[in-house]
Amino acid sequence: MPAIEHKLNITEEEIPDNIRLISEKQGECPKTKKETIAEFRNYILDQKQCQPHRNDDKYLEKFLRARYWKIDNSYKLLCSYYKFREENKKFYEKVRPFDLRHLGDEDILTVTPYRDQHGHRILIYRFGLWRPNRVTVDDIFRATIVLQELGSLEPISQIMGGVGIFDLKDLGLEHLLHLSPSVAQKMIALLVTSMPIRTSALHIVNQNWLFNAAFKIFKPFLNAGMRERLFVHGSDMSSLHKHINPENLPKRYGGMHEDYSYTLWLDMLQHDCAGNSVQKDMEQLGFIFE
Repeated sequence: MPAIEHKLNITEEEIPDNIRLISEKQGECPKTKKETIAEFRNYILDQKQCQPHRNDDKYLEKFLRARYWKIDNSYKLLCSYYKFREENKKFYEKVRPFDLRHLGDEDILTVTPYRDQHGHRILIYRFGLWRPNRVTVDDIFRATIVLQELGSLEPISQIMGGVGIFDLKDLGLEHLLHLSPSVAQKMIALLVTSMPIRTSALHIVNQNWLFNAAFKIFKPFLNAGMRERLFVHGSDMSSLHKHINPENLPKRYGGMHEDYSYTLWLDMLQHDCAGNSVQKDMEQLGFIFE
C-alpha cells in the first residue's frame, strides 16, 4: 500500500474530472454559479430567519452543494445548521480540538484519510470501545463536529458527501443507558439534517441483540430517505463490500488499510502548512487552537 497522508483537499483544483461531472448533474453550473450564490445570498437577507456568521461565496457554496443547488432547500439546511449551533453551544464555543485526543486514544471514532471508490470519506464509530466513565457523550459530539466541519471544507466532500460505519461489536448495556432520544436526535442532526455535508449511506456492522433496542431509539428521527440508505450487514463483510470496495476499507472490515487514529487529523491541524487557513475557518465557529 502507498503511504497514506492525512490531508484535507480544500481547493477547487483538487476536484477530479469525474466528480466535476457529477457536480454538474447535481445542478452546479460553472457558468452561472456566481449568480446562483448571489441569489442565495439575497434570499438569506430577504428571509431573515437566520443570519450566518459568513456570507462569502466559498462559505455559501457548501450549503448549496449539500442540497443540489436548490436555494429553498439550501436555506432550510442553513437555518437548521444555525439552530443546532444555537441549541448546542457547548459543542462549539470554547471547544479546544486538541484537547479531544483521548477519543483517538480510545479508538472510538475516526475518518479515513482515503476515500472510497465514489469519493466519499468514511466516518467510523466503534461504540463497543467506548467507556462512558472515561469519555463523555458530549465529547463524542464535539469530536464528531470537528470532523464534520473539517470535511465540509473539502469541495470533493461537499459534492459527494460521506458515508458512515457504525461498528457495534461489544455494544453493551452500559452504552445503551447513554443513548437517550435526545442523544439520538443530536446524532441524526449531525449526520443527516443539520450539517452542510451529506451522509450518503450508513452501514451497521457487527451488531448484537442490543441493536434492536438501540435502533428503536434512533428510528423516529430517520427520514424516509435516510432509512433507504441505512444498511445492516452483521458480520458479513461481503455484504458491506457490495457498497464499499475492500481496497477502500480497513483490514478489520475485510479491507486492505490499517486503522488510522482520529489524533492524526489533529496532528494535521497542528502541523500542516495549510492548517493556518483551516484553523481560521474553525476559529470563526468558536473553536480554540492554542
